[in-house]
Amino acid sequence: MTLVAVEGVSVSYGANTVLRHVDMAIEPGEIVTIVGPNGSGKTSLLRAIIGATKPAVGQIALKPGLRIGYVPQKLHIDPTLPISVERFMRLTHPVSRKDCARALEAAGVPDLLKRQMSQLSGGQFQRVLLARALINRPEILLLDEATQGLDQPGSAAFYRQIEAVRGETGCAVLMISHELHVVMSASDRVICLNGHVCCEGSPAVVASAPEYRALFGTGTGGALALYRHDHDHHHDHDHGSNSQEAAE
Repeated sequence: MTLVAVEGVSVSYGANTVLRHVDMAIEPGEIVTIVGPNGSGKTSLLRAIIGATKPAVGQIALKPGLRIGYVPQKLHIDPTLPISVERFMRLTHPVSRKDCARALEAAGVPDLLKRQMSQLSGGQFQRVLLARALINRPEILLLDEATQGLDQPGSAAFYRQIEAVRGETGCAVLMISHELHVVMSASDRVICLNGHVCCEGSPAVVASAPEYRALFGTGTGGALALYRHDHDHHHDHDHGSNSQEAAE
């Protein structure tokens, strides 16, 4: 059963229409990445899906009882505030230590339970946000530019973790980014957004689409190929292998 169905959705803020007639659907277990320039409506679409923004036109249907995990773009915590990772994980809903530990392990940071939030690196902080999103065993993970502020190896490692989470739990993933280098082979589909859906398909299909190249130029093929797998075309894999090794 389709998890999220977006049908003819337009989103406006006052007289400013930021999204026009968007159609898309997320199926169980798939990873979909939305790319687009700043101001293209990516976050507005995500906000509409979680119910924080009401579409001016169209409708969004969620599978009944859909469990959603949300990883925000950034979250500021006062560095002088003494709060452990475990306590942070329990702020929004009561969960057991065992569930906290399980979620941290799934996010790839099993040893952070007792660490102070103020002591975490940027990459560790994002993994803790991911762990918090995984506590309720979501059917779909929504990530709003979750690697902003991380360097390229950090971004690569984070998104490999997302792929591992999908492999272990079977959850679907919808993530948005303006960083082209995070659009990697873990994505089953890429949707290119610029106020409307410009093009969509596999990363390779979108990279060669005229609409995509009009937005981002022709030099992005290597970025899209960066994290592709061994089972992809050998010449593409060879093109990206050195970059992938550098990101390990």
